Amino acid sequence: MSKHFRRSKLPLVWLLLGFILFQCNDIFAQEEQPEFRSWAATPPMGWNSWDCFGPSVVEEEVKANANYMAENLRDFGWEYVVVDIRWYVDNQTTGHYNAYKKSDFILDEYGRYQPSPRRFPSAANGKGFKSLADYMHDRGLKFGIHIMRGVPKEAVFNKLPIKGSDRTAADIYSTESECTWLQDNYTIVKGKPGAQEYYNSIFDLYASWGVDFVKVDDLSRPYHADEIEMIRKAIDQTGRKIVLSMSPGATPVDMHEHAANHANMWRTIDDFWDNWAQLSYSFEKCAEWAPYIRQGAWPDADMLPLGKFIRGERATNRYTKFTREEQYTLMTLWTMFKSPLMFGGNLPDNKPFTDSLITNREVLEVHAKSINNKEWFNKNELIAWTADDPESDDKFVAVFNSAGDGFVGTEKLLYRSGTISTLTDGFGKEIDIKLPENSRDLYLIVSDGGDNYNYDHANWINPTIYFQNGDSIRLTDMEWEKATAGWGEVSVNKSISGGELNVKGTVFSNGIGTHSQSIIQYALPEGATRFRTFAGLDIGGTSVKDGSTVEFMIAAEDPTPGQEQSAKIPVNLRELGFEGACEIRDLWNHKDLGKFSAEEFAPEVNYHGAGLYRISPVSASEE
Repeated sequence: MSKHFRRSKLPLVWLLLGFILFQCNDIFAQEEQPEFRSWAATPPMGWNSWDCFGPSVVEEEVKANANYMAENLRDFGWEYVVVDIRWYVDNQTTGHYNAYKKSDFILDEYGRYQPSPRRFPSAANGKGFKSLADYMHDRGLKFGIHIMRGVPKEAVFNKLPIKGSDRTAADIYSTESECTWLQDNYTIVKGKPGAQEYYNSIFDLYASWGVDFVKVDDLSRPYHADEIEMIRKAIDQTGRKIVLSMSPGATPVDMHEHAANHANMWRTIDDFWDNWAQLSYSFEKCAEWAPYIRQGAWPDADMLPLGKFIRGERATNRYTKFTREEQYTLMTLWTMFKSPLMFGGNLPDNKPFTDSLITNREVLEVHAKSINNKEWFNKNELIAWTADDPESDDKFVAVFNSAGDGFVGTEKLLYRSGTISTLTDGFGKEIDIKLPENSRDLYLIVSDGGDNYNYDHANWINPTIYFQNGDSIRLTDMEWEKATAGWGEVSVNKSISGGELNVKGTVFSNGIGTHSQSIIQYALPEGATRFRTFAGLDIGGTSVKDGSTVEFMIAAEDPTPGQEQSAKIPVNLRELGFEGACEIRDLWNHKDLGKFSAEEFAPEVNYHGAGLYRISPVSASEE
């Protein structure tokens, strides 16, 4: 054998190995895409009963919304009709949860919740949701339900058997990690004999009913990886394509890979309602989650609180509080973020303007088909998002005038908590922030969470400034410059109502008690580098049925908002990669705006409003 032959053989071997590795990589890449992602190839769109009816929706109300969707919205991509929380409580009639001991639960012999026959007559005699699901399917729609993580306490107390196992519900539960805001269920412990079988049994039941979508609550904040994995296995073993939605938020961003490998959608924030403070906060969360958008696995910015609410938890017999401009902002941000769209109002009460928001084909096409969606810039409360058209060289640009929330401006904030309510673990958040160099002032802000100002009692617990040399000083040992509260007077080492500082039963000796809307200004000592505190709801508000919902904010500059006015937002087309002229189309108004050079497009956007545009390059021959 010649040396020449030996040398020529080596590249062939490497080529063969390279080919094999290429094939293997292709196989592995395919394996990395779970089949369930194809079940929600575009972000799901539908209606959910929660905003409008709380936990008390009844069958005829569900059917009325399904009929409206089938007749008016189905052809635009709206298809899911979802019955939200506590459909298994027979005596649930209001927008607020019945106390556990005052709830009449409906279960079968295997400890599985069944629909209330009083509220859902077609479910009588053990028929479950089969008839209602068939009703949806007959109209070209899909049917979904909400469940709570875990096993019913009623099944545990009565030691009901688990279908497909020789164990009972009493063998698979733990009282640890119990839901803090609804006490219907216990945690299911992964690995206990019967645990996986219980989850299998409930999803087998849902599959037999014809369920297409399941929203599982108390699952992703805190993040219950073990139960998420059991739920994924349970769905897969049914053989039915059931889309999985995880709730509530904020789902931890560092769990994005696990979430995408087990669910079709997961919440980025807590319950979202119709107030500007929450919407402006959503810009931050959407930008944070945008890098993790992928087909079939969608970060979920929560429902669309649009239209009319009948008897919701926070809204009764009224239309959305969002202005028209804010509604455009909501729909535009959710579109560019590719969030699932779940309408919250009572569809039969929709006004023409509301329907125009959810039946704009050009906008919905961006929602379904655009790629590479991300925040482009956020400067002085003027925000822009971009996305690409996968079928052309066109780009989509959304611009927003997000100036302030009516109480404070948001561009100068160092910290925002998002909504804090009794649904928040611990009724508050630990805050630890770095102070900008040479900061002169510190502003502690408590804003209303969006429902109303009633009983928004809030506490800054152990508020402490730290210095480079390790020293520290508590704000309670300093005099403030200014202090305002929406009710009462700001107090040191006592609550706004004059009692002890008490957050969820824990009493603190040091802190500041206040009430939204509140701004407390301190002059910072020289050399201050950090600020730490626990910001929580005082028991004076949380002990009241419709009490506290607030947001805590911190600033180092005066947060007073500017005037409410429109703003021109320059869109530098060259920064988007366009060198020559472009044609621009206004998607909300279905209007061609004409040709623009690379630096001259600057739409004027109303206060709290938005614009959405398609940018198309003009060929040299057309210029």
